Amino acid sequence: MNKIISGIQQIGIGVANVHEAFKWYRQNFGMDIPVFEEAAEAGLMLPYTGGKPQKRHAILAINMKGGGGFEIWQYTSRIPQTASFEIQTGDYGVFCARIKTIDVKKTHENFRTKNLHLLSDVVKAPDESEHFFVKDPFGNIFNVVAGDDWFGKGMQLTGGPAGCMIGVCDMEKSKKFYADILGYDKVLYEEERIFDDIRNIPGGSQKMHRTLLTHTIPRSGSFSKLLGSSKIELVKVCDRSPRKIYENRYWGDLGVIHVCFDVSGMDEIKKQCTELGHPFTVDTANSFDMGEAAGRFSYIEDPDGTLIEFVETHKIPILKKLNWYLDLRKRNPNKPLPGWMLKAMQLNRVKG
Repeated sequence: MNKIISGIQQIGIGVANVHEAFKWYRQNFGMDIPVFEEAAEAGLMLPYTGGKPQKRHAILAINMKGGGGFEIWQYTSRIPQTASFEIQTGDYGVFCARIKTIDVKKTHENFRTKNLHLLSDVVKAPDESEHFFVKDPFGNIFNVVAGDDWFGKGMQLTGGPAGCMIGVCDMEKSKKFYADILGYDKVLYEEERIFDDIRNIPGGSQKMHRTLLTHTIPRSGSFSKLLGSSKIELVKVCDRSPRKIYENRYWGDLGVIHVCFDVSGMDEIKKQCTELGHPFTVDTANSFDMGEAAGRFSYIEDPDGTLIEFVETHKIPILKKLNWYLDLRKRNPNKPLPGWMLKAMQLNRVKG
């Protein structure tokens, strides 16, 4: 099977209380459809969980306007740890997720009236696009940006994640990694200076080298219509020695733990990653049951150790009340799922 990347399936977020976080993301970002919820033991992430299995509770939530989801992840066998230092722009790892909106200014005003923790006014990025930063109650920063494409309709202003900001050490090496493996081959801007638009986020007043990437080839595959296009911003600090965001901590501890891509052709991806010097560090090899969903997942590290997850979805709930589950192994992986089928998932919406 050929390699297919359908888009960013989800951004993993480690939290202290999974239900409290799900409620906040539901009420403020519209992430109100739980694809699955499961309390179980994470026994396959041993390289990143202290060499032993850890119990956890996870919810994968999506927004039917489109974009990726959040995998909201809580340790239950240990107390999740926060970083021992203030995480700053350009530290190695995922600094923040990009949340897309149909109207940046209206969303900023909506968040202001709701008394959310806004870190900036509406500002302009190097490409003149409008955006702003907001912090959730759990310490995570989000970059709210204008969306390029949409799946569903409705009054909700925001969709799901449409990319992220990642701290890197070597810009050229990282650009090659994200282009060759993940298809982010188009540079939308690349500049090195002190940037006014990020000066109000931690570390943002320092000199930076910023590169915004997107993919020239439209995403394809089963969930491509829902997940949509995305952009990744690479950030290199010029006058400071960055630290690893997950230095001396476990995957799943507090913060953004990974970026996950929905894929088909996992064996071909594994071969390519190995040839390019980024072999799988975790691989379930076969279908892995996640309660209400199932699939094969794997992980690689980018040149600075940031975790990238691949998920080849095998089973997904469409309408839980009617016990309607879709087996994707019986479908053509190149063909997007019908819009009506994906939109049926909105009947699983959690309100309030």
